[in-house]
Amino acid sequence: MTVIKIRRLEWFGHVIRMNETRSVKKIFEGKLEGRRCKGRPIFRWINDVEDDLRKLGVKRWKTKALDREEWASITREAKAKLKGS
Repeated sequence: MTVIKIRRLEWFGHVIRMNETRSVKKIFEGKLEGRRCKGRPIFRWINDVEDDLRKLGVKRWKTKALDREEWASITREAKAKLKGS
């Protein structure tokens, strides 16, 4: 689980810094049209990322992810915290 969480954070930073024309970026930021059926709200990939960042105490993560060096330091800190627990 530790490796998955770390890789997820690394991939998130990569996607945030992508060019707006890339299909991965379009899918990540896209909104679906229409309505969903009644029931439990959908749990998305970004919900897991936000939860991990909240547990690590990272605030303003969207702006921090745009800076490659700062995001790299956050992922190194996450590696240290997650492997220690």
